[in-house]
Amino acid sequence: MNWYPDADETVVVRFTANFASGLHPAVAGQRYFRDPERRDIQGELAGWPPGPQFTPHSRGDRAARRTGRALGIGIPLVLNLAAEVLGALGTPFGGSDGNGSPQEPADEVEDFPVLWAAPGTLARTLPWQLDPGRRPAGYRTEAVLTDRRLVLLGVGAGLGPADVLAEIPRDRLAGAEHLVYSEARMDVRLTFADGSWARLSTGNPDNAAKVTAFLGGELRVLTEADLTDAQRARVARFTAALPPGFQPPVFTAKPGGIVLVESALRSKNGRSEEVSAIYLNADGESQAPAGA
Repeated sequence: MNWYPDADETVVVRFTANFASGLHPAVAGQRYFRDPERRDIQGELAGWPPGPQFTPHSRGDRAARRTGRALGIGIPLVLNLAAEVLGALGTPFGGSDGNGSPQEPADEVEDFPVLWAAPGTLARTLPWQLDPGRRPAGYRTEAVLTDRRLVLLGVGAGLGPADVLAEIPRDRLAGAEHLVYSEARMDVRLTFADGSWARLSTGNPDNAAKVTAFLGGELRVLTEADLTDAQRARVARFTAALPPGFQPPVFTAKPGGIVLVESALRSKNGRSEEVSAIYLNADGESQAPAGA
């Protein structure tokens, strides 16, 4: 499952990557592939196998589903249903929860495009394996964002090397937006230089924030050569103490000359990760930036 950058390449973040799934009840668990006229383009995507077909749930469908569940479960859910209906009177989109409220109702309530691509645009070349509804069981997809490119990887259930599904040069990545109305607030809209885009789930909100900040020019990633001698010596001790399996450290510049050093250990199924991190000042001593 390992993939390594070139010797002169710096990894910003490696993360689980999938086409996102709708959160709002109208499109929960659904995903659509659209052109700018909102036509379904699944049949136009070269080499893609057939996938699930979705239809947004109407308000009546959603009420019927909840009522059916209430009849089977009893009074508590009926009361919850009543509270939900009353709460919805105050907002046209059903209120908010721990994931916030819809930011873009047209794309998060009425529809849920995860691919927005006119003919001939880059988004149409993304690998179909990013779709959880199409790829084989036990297969997962990851993304590696570096200072030079975005690499999309396919990882099987065995111990073989990762499949490189796609590589996108940095200059073709126009930017990213953190879409907080999503499961665990972990979606991003990745926009390409030609205006096409994809909505991806990144595994956790920290990954979404890093992708957005780096492509927006707000996150500066360093190489080991950028560190002071004292910092490099401390990093050597830090990495030597890590258990086997941790990835090479990533260095991020923080205010006041502080450097954040992070190394991640991904679980075998790719669904979680453990991160070990330290802050270092120029003298190689542990020091967090102000406000951290």
